[in-house]
Amino acid sequence: MPAVELKILDERLRGWGLPRYQSAMAAAIDLHACLEAPVELAPGAPPALISAGFALHMADPGLAALVLPRSGLGHRQGLVMGNLVGLIDPDYTGPIMVSAWNRNGPGTPPIRLAPGDRFAQLLFVPVLRPDFAVVEEFTAPSERGAGGFGSTGHR
Repeated sequence: MPAVELKILDERLRGWGLPRYQSAMAAAIDLHACLEAPVELAPGAPPALISAGFALHMADPGLAALVLPRSGLGHRQGLVMGNLVGLIDPDYTGPIMVSAWNRNGPGTPPIRLAPGDRFAQLLFVPVLRPDFAVVEEFTAPSERGAGGFGSTGHR
Protein backbone atom coordinates (compact mmCIF):
# COMPACT_ATOMS: atom_id res chain seq x y z
CA MET A 1 0.00 0.00 0.00
CA PRO A 2 1.44 3.41 -0.88
CA ALA A 3 1.93 5.91 1.93
CA VAL A 4 0.07 9.22 1.64
CA GLU A 5 1.02 12.11 3.90
CA LEU A 6 -1.93 13.94 5.47
CA LYS A 7 -1.63 17.50 6.77
CA ILE A 8 -4.50 18.71 8.99
CA LEU A 9 -5.44 22.31 8.12
CA ASP A 10 -8.62 22.54 10.22
CA GLU A 11 -8.25 21.30 13.80
CA ARG A 12 -12.00 20.60 14.05
CA LEU A 13 -11.33 17.45 12.01
CA ARG A 14 -9.76 15.89 15.08
CA GLY A 15 -13.15 16.07 16.82
CA TRP A 16 -15.29 15.25 13.77
CA GLY A 17 -13.02 12.41 12.74
CA LEU A 18 -9.82 12.42 10.75
CA PRO A 19 -10.11 11.22 7.15
CA ARG A 20 -10.65 7.47 7.36
CA TYR A 21 -12.59 4.62 5.84
CA GLN A 22 -16.01 4.21 7.49
CA SER A 23 -16.07 0.42 7.12
CA ALA A 24 -13.59 -2.38 6.52
CA MET A 25 -14.50 -2.53 2.82
CA ALA A 26 -15.25 1.12 2.07
CA ALA A 27 -13.64 2.24 -1.18
CA ALA A 28 -13.42 5.96 -0.32
CA ILE A 29 -13.01 8.24 2.69
CA ASP A 30 -15.72 10.73 3.58
CA LEU A 31 -14.90 14.43 3.52
CA HIS A 32 -16.22 16.83 6.16
CA ALA A 33 -17.41 20.31 5.21
CA CYS A 34 -14.96 22.61 6.97
CA LEU A 35 -17.22 25.65 6.99
CA GLU A 36 -17.33 28.55 9.42
CA ALA A 37 -21.14 28.65 9.24
CA PRO A 38 -23.88 26.68 7.50
CA VAL A 39 -24.33 27.34 3.79
CA GLU A 40 -27.34 26.87 1.57
CA LEU A 41 -26.82 25.82 -2.02
CA ALA A 42 -29.71 27.13 -4.07
CA PRO A 43 -30.91 25.07 -7.04
CA GLY A 44 -29.03 26.00 -10.19
CA ALA A 45 -26.82 28.55 -8.39
CA PRO A 46 -23.08 28.55 -9.07
CA PRO A 47 -21.15 25.87 -7.16
CA ALA A 48 -19.63 26.65 -3.76
CA LEU A 49 -16.01 25.85 -3.02
CA ILE A 50 -15.81 24.02 0.31
CA SER A 51 -12.67 23.08 2.20
CA ALA A 52 -12.17 19.49 3.33
CA GLY A 53 -9.79 20.77 6.03
CA PHE A 54 -6.65 18.95 4.98
CA ALA A 55 -3.93 18.67 2.37
CA LEU A 56 -2.23 15.52 1.23
CA HIS A 57 0.91 14.53 -0.61
CA MET A 58 0.82 11.31 -2.59
CA ALA A 59 4.24 11.82 -4.24
CA ASP A 60 3.67 8.82 -6.51
CA PRO A 61 2.96 9.25 -10.25
CA GLY A 62 1.07 5.95 -10.14
CA LEU A 63 -1.55 7.34 -7.74
CA ALA A 64 -4.26 10.01 -7.90
CA ALA A 65 -7.41 10.82 -5.95
CA LEU A 66 -10.93 11.48 -7.20
CA VAL A 67 -13.44 13.68 -5.37
CA LEU A 68 -16.93 12.23 -5.75
CA PRO A 69 -20.36 12.98 -4.31
CA ARG A 70 -21.67 10.81 -1.50
CA SER A 71 -24.29 8.64 -3.14
CA GLY A 72 -27.04 9.30 -0.60
CA LEU A 73 -26.71 13.09 -0.82
CA GLY A 74 -26.52 12.93 -4.58
CA HIS A 75 -29.56 10.70 -4.95
CA ARG A 76 -31.83 12.03 -2.21
CA GLN A 77 -30.88 15.69 -2.16
CA GLY A 78 -29.22 16.41 -5.51
CA LEU A 79 -25.80 17.41 -4.16
CA VAL A 80 -23.13 16.73 -6.78
CA MET A 81 -19.68 18.05 -7.58
CA GLY A 82 -19.62 21.25 -9.62
CA ASN A 83 -17.05 19.71 -11.94
CA LEU A 84 -18.73 16.26 -11.69
CA VAL A 85 -15.47 14.57 -10.60
CA GLY A 86 -12.54 16.35 -9.01
CA LEU A 87 -9.04 15.11 -9.77
CA ILE A 88 -6.22 15.47 -7.24
CA ASP A 89 -2.83 15.01 -8.89
CA PRO A 90 -0.10 13.24 -6.92
CA ASP A 91 2.12 16.34 -6.85
CA TYR A 92 -0.61 18.70 -5.57
CA THR A 93 -0.03 19.59 -1.91
CA GLY A 94 -2.53 22.41 -1.39
CA PRO A 95 -5.80 22.25 0.50
CA ILE A 96 -8.42 19.80 -0.73
CA MET A 97 -11.29 21.97 -1.94
CA VAL A 98 -14.59 20.57 -3.18
CA SER A 99 -16.85 22.22 -5.73
CA ALA A 100 -20.36 21.47 -4.41
CA TRP A 101 -23.42 22.09 -6.57
CA ASN A 102 -27.18 21.72 -6.18
CA ARG A 103 -28.30 20.06 -9.44
CA ASN A 104 -32.02 20.35 -8.62
CA GLY A 105 -34.38 22.45 -10.70
CA PRO A 106 -36.21 25.67 -9.84
CA GLY A 107 -38.79 25.45 -7.09
CA THR A 108 -36.90 22.87 -5.03
CA PRO A 109 -35.48 23.77 -1.63
CA PRO A 110 -31.82 24.65 -1.18
CA ILE A 111 -29.38 22.04 0.10
CA ARG A 112 -28.08 22.99 3.53
CA LEU A 113 -24.56 22.03 4.60
CA ALA A 114 -23.40 22.59 8.18
CA PRO A 115 -19.85 22.61 9.54
CA GLY A 116 -18.68 19.02 9.95
CA ASP A 117 -21.24 17.44 7.61
CA ARG A 118 -19.88 14.56 5.56
CA PHE A 119 -20.66 15.81 2.06
CA ALA A 120 -18.24 14.25 -0.43
CA GLN A 121 -15.78 11.38 -0.66
CA LEU A 122 -12.22 10.86 -1.81
CA LEU A 123 -11.24 7.75 -3.76
CA PHE A 124 -7.61 6.85 -4.42
CA VAL A 125 -7.00 5.27 -7.82
CA PRO A 126 -4.02 3.84 -9.70
CA VAL A 127 -2.79 5.85 -12.67
CA LEU A 128 -1.23 4.41 -15.79
CA ARG A 129 1.08 6.75 -17.71
CA PRO A 130 1.81 5.10 -21.05
CA ASP A 131 4.56 6.09 -23.43
CA PHE A 132 3.10 7.42 -26.69
CA ALA A 133 4.23 6.11 -30.05
CA VAL A 134 3.30 8.54 -32.83
CA VAL A 135 2.26 6.58 -35.95
CA GLU A 136 0.86 7.31 -39.39
CA GLU A 137 -1.41 4.25 -39.19
CA PHE A 138 -2.29 1.89 -36.36
CA THR A 139 -0.36 -1.38 -36.41
CA ALA A 140 -3.50 -3.53 -36.37
CA PRO A 141 -7.20 -2.94 -37.01
CA SER A 142 -9.79 -3.29 -34.27
CA GLU A 143 -13.18 -4.91 -34.59
CA ARG A 144 -14.92 -1.62 -33.82
CA GLY A 145 -12.68 0.75 -35.73
CA ALA A 146 -13.48 4.47 -35.54
CA GLY A 147 -17.22 4.04 -34.91
CA GLY A 148 -18.56 5.87 -31.88
CA PHE A 149 -21.72 7.17 -30.23
CA GLY A 150 -23.91 4.10 -30.60
CA SER A 151 -22.03 2.45 -33.46
CA THR A 152 -22.04 -0.93 -31.68
CA GLY A 153 -25.82 -1.05 -31.89
CA HIS A 154 -26.25 -1.07 -28.08
CA ARG A 155 -28.24 1.64 -26.39
